[in-house]
Amino acid sequence: MRIRPERVAERIKRETAEILENQVRDPRVTGWVSVTDVEVSQDLSFARIYVSFLPQGDSPDAVLHALENVAPFVRRQLARRLGLREMPEIRFARDDSIERGARVDELLRKLEKGEPIADEEEGG
Repeated sequence: MRIRPERVAERIKRETAEILENQVRDPRVTGWVSVTDVEVSQDLSFARIYVSFLPQGDSPDAVLHALENVAPFVRRQLARRLGLREMPEIRFARDDSIERGARVDELLRKLEKGEPIADEEEGG
Protein backbone atom coordinates (compact mmCIF):
# COMPACT_ATOMS: atom_id res chain seq x y z
CA MET A 1 0.00 0.00 0.00
CA ARG A 2 1.37 3.38 -1.04
CA ILE A 3 1.23 6.30 1.40
CA ARG A 4 -0.29 9.31 -0.32
CA PRO A 5 1.48 12.66 0.15
CA GLU A 6 -1.90 14.40 0.55
CA ARG A 7 -2.83 12.23 3.52
CA VAL A 8 0.58 12.75 5.11
CA ALA A 9 0.30 16.51 4.53
CA GLU A 10 -3.10 16.63 6.24
CA ARG A 11 -1.80 14.71 9.26
CA ILE A 12 1.29 16.92 9.46
CA LYS A 13 -0.94 20.00 9.34
CA ARG A 14 -3.18 18.80 12.14
CA GLU A 15 -0.39 17.52 14.38
CA THR A 16 1.88 20.54 13.83
CA ALA A 17 -0.94 22.88 14.84
CA GLU A 18 -1.40 20.92 18.06
CA ILE A 19 2.34 20.81 18.77
CA LEU A 20 2.78 24.56 18.22
CA GLU A 21 -0.22 25.33 20.40
CA ASN A 22 0.47 22.98 23.30
CA GLN A 23 4.14 21.97 23.38
CA VAL A 24 6.33 24.75 22.01
CA ARG A 25 7.41 27.13 24.77
CA ASP A 26 9.22 29.78 22.72
CA PRO A 27 7.46 33.10 23.52
CA ARG A 28 7.97 34.31 19.93
CA VAL A 29 5.89 31.38 18.69
CA THR A 30 3.21 31.21 21.39
CA GLY A 31 1.22 34.17 20.02
CA TRP A 32 -1.41 33.59 17.39
CA VAL A 33 0.17 31.08 14.97
CA SER A 34 -2.00 29.05 12.64
CA VAL A 35 -0.94 26.25 10.29
CA THR A 36 -2.73 27.03 7.03
CA ASP A 37 -1.33 24.43 4.64
CA VAL A 38 1.32 21.74 4.20
CA GLU A 39 2.93 20.61 0.97
CA VAL A 40 4.76 17.27 0.96
CA SER A 41 7.06 16.11 -1.84
CA GLN A 42 6.03 12.97 -3.76
CA ASP A 43 8.85 10.96 -2.18
CA LEU A 44 7.86 12.19 1.32
CA SER A 45 11.35 13.57 1.95
CA PHE A 46 10.37 17.22 2.37
CA ALA A 47 7.42 19.11 3.86
CA ARG A 48 6.80 22.85 3.65
CA ILE A 49 4.52 24.02 6.46
CA TYR A 50 2.72 27.30 5.77
CA VAL A 51 1.86 29.37 8.81
CA SER A 52 -0.08 32.55 9.30
CA PHE A 53 0.46 34.65 12.38
CA LEU A 54 -0.10 37.97 14.02
CA PRO A 55 3.25 38.85 15.59
CA GLN A 56 2.93 40.38 19.01
CA GLY A 57 5.80 42.84 19.16
CA ASP A 58 8.17 40.74 17.02
CA SER A 59 8.68 41.24 13.31
CA PRO A 60 7.38 38.53 10.97
CA ASP A 61 11.00 37.58 10.20
CA ALA A 62 11.68 37.07 13.92
CA VAL A 63 8.68 34.75 14.22
CA LEU A 64 9.78 32.76 11.17
CA HIS A 65 13.31 32.54 12.61
CA ALA A 66 11.86 31.24 15.89
CA LEU A 67 9.83 28.65 13.98
CA GLU A 68 12.96 27.48 12.19
CA ASN A 69 14.66 27.15 15.59
CA VAL A 70 11.88 24.90 16.89
CA ALA A 71 11.65 22.90 13.63
CA PRO A 72 13.86 20.02 14.91
CA PHE A 73 11.66 19.67 18.02
CA VAL A 74 8.49 19.76 15.91
CA ARG A 75 9.96 17.17 13.53
CA ARG A 76 10.79 14.79 16.42
CA GLN A 77 7.27 15.17 17.82
CA LEU A 78 5.77 14.54 14.38
CA ALA A 79 7.92 11.44 13.91
CA ARG A 80 6.52 9.98 17.14
CA ARG A 81 2.94 10.76 16.21
CA LEU A 82 2.92 9.82 12.53
CA GLY A 83 4.84 6.55 12.68
CA LEU A 84 6.41 6.98 9.23
CA ARG A 85 9.47 4.99 8.25
CA GLU A 86 11.27 8.26 7.49
CA MET A 87 10.06 11.64 8.67
CA PRO A 88 10.19 14.39 6.02
CA GLU A 89 12.52 17.33 6.53
CA ILE A 90 10.34 20.30 7.49
CA ARG A 91 10.56 23.99 6.67
CA PHE A 92 8.23 26.76 7.76
CA ALA A 93 7.02 29.41 5.32
CA ARG A 94 4.85 32.46 5.94
CA ASP A 95 1.35 32.50 4.50
CA ASP A 96 0.11 36.07 4.38
CA SER A 97 -3.21 35.29 2.69
CA ILE A 98 -5.19 36.21 5.82
CA GLU A 99 -3.55 39.64 5.90
CA ARG A 100 -4.20 40.13 2.18
CA GLY A 101 -7.81 39.09 2.66
CA ALA A 102 -8.24 41.58 5.51
CA ARG A 103 -6.79 44.31 3.28
CA VAL A 104 -9.23 43.44 0.47
CA ASP A 105 -12.12 43.57 2.95
CA GLU A 106 -10.95 46.97 4.15
CA LEU A 107 -10.73 48.29 0.57
CA LEU A 108 -14.19 46.96 -0.26
CA ARG A 109 -15.67 48.65 2.83
CA LYS A 110 -14.07 51.94 1.83
CA LEU A 111 -15.42 51.64 -1.71
CA GLU A 112 -18.90 50.90 -0.38
CA LYS A 113 -18.82 53.98 1.86
CA GLY A 114 -17.35 56.14 -0.90
CA GLU A 115 -14.15 56.83 1.06
CA PRO A 116 -10.96 57.63 -0.83
CA ILE A 117 -8.39 54.87 -1.21
CA ALA A 118 -4.74 55.89 -1.03
CA ASP A 119 -2.43 54.60 -3.77
CA GLU A 120 0.10 52.06 -2.45
CA GLU A 121 3.22 50.69 -4.04
CA GLU A 122 3.11 47.03 -5.05
CA GLY A 123 5.07 44.48 -3.02
CA GLY A 124 4.74 46.24 0.32
